[in-house]
Amino acid sequence: MRVLAAMSGGVDSAVAAARAVAAGHEVIGVHLALSRDPQSVRESSRGCCSLEDSADARRVCDKLGIPFYVWDFSDRFQADVIDDFVDSYARGETPNPCLRCNEKIKFEALLERGIALGFDAVVTGHYAQLTQVADGGDGYLRRGIDPEKDQSYVLGVLGAHEIAHCMFPVGDTLKPEIRKEAAEMGFSVATKPDSYDICFIPDGNTQAFLGKRIGLRPGMIVDTKGTVLKEHDGAWNYTIGQRKGLDIKQPAADGRPRYVTDIDAASGTVTVGSREDLDVHRIEADRLKYLHPAMQASFAAEVQVRAHGEAVPCQVTVDQASDRMEIVLATPLYGVARGQAAVIYLPDAAGDIVAGSGTIIGTA
Repeated sequence: MRVLAAMSGGVDSAVAAARAVAAGHEVIGVHLALSRDPQSVRESSRGCCSLEDSADARRVCDKLGIPFYVWDFSDRFQADVIDDFVDSYARGETPNPCLRCNEKIKFEALLERGIALGFDAVVTGHYAQLTQVADGGDGYLRRGIDPEKDQSYVLGVLGAHEIAHCMFPVGDTLKPEIRKEAAEMGFSVATKPDSYDICFIPDGNTQAFLGKRIGLRPGMIVDTKGTVLKEHDGAWNYTIGQRKGLDIKQPAADGRPRYVTDIDAASGTVTVGSREDLDVHRIEADRLKYLHPAMQASFAAEVQVRAHGEAVPCQVTVDQASDRMEIVLATPLYGVARGQAAVIYLPDAAGDIVAGSGTIIGTA
């Protein structure tokens, strides 16, 4: 097959590309330029789209003897990831820009261009398992075998079309073995730290970043009884479950810590309450992704709402007509926010199957 290897500049994508070459595929390495000003993203291996990362990706491709290209997706990244991130916070949500980047850029946009150019699949270094039907598998996306590095959650927002054209060569291997393999191949990225944080916020100050783009929107912080506790400059300063930085002078009546339990961006009202007020028993989600036949009606499953969060048993009811689902939890989850992804799993002996996902729009 002719495949595009998405080269982030890290060790995982390097080994994924090497394994694709070893499997006999015709491999082309592609690094995605996501910033209009590459100097504005983090260096020292903290992001995934810096000039340093591009250079590392090029060196890996040179060593593998495969072509290397840089594709500029900065305009789409601005619209589909950065603008979406800001708009979501302005609505009182808590988005995950890395999920949106996977959905809109690293797979949808890359695959769209790749297929137009005659490529068959995209190869990435994500820790997930996928055995295509053509290779004797069932075509379902599953968790990677390394529980510490499993990335099936961030891939659960992909559609069936994207999944059908994906390859995840490192998902069946533990991370230490990947680093060992990279070192044996002489890749300079073998010991490079993993990427993390939000790449388009260079100084890591999310509140300052949002403040410049959303501006002052004064409102009130109230308790669960509606008592006004203080004024704030913008609801975007707060996230569900937040405890620190509230700067409320008067203590709670029971003396216990306060947490942000609700954000109403329209009125600018931020509600604080107890830890128990954050317990969620029911989730409603829309923008559904259907990756398994179970996502048609009502079924028992497990749901995960954070990249490294706990998956809990639940009952899922899908309404395809409205493109929404209701998730009733057997065990309450803590501090679930609108804008997060709810990824549904089906426990399976071969590894938990990703049945689908949705964007959380309400909790109770």
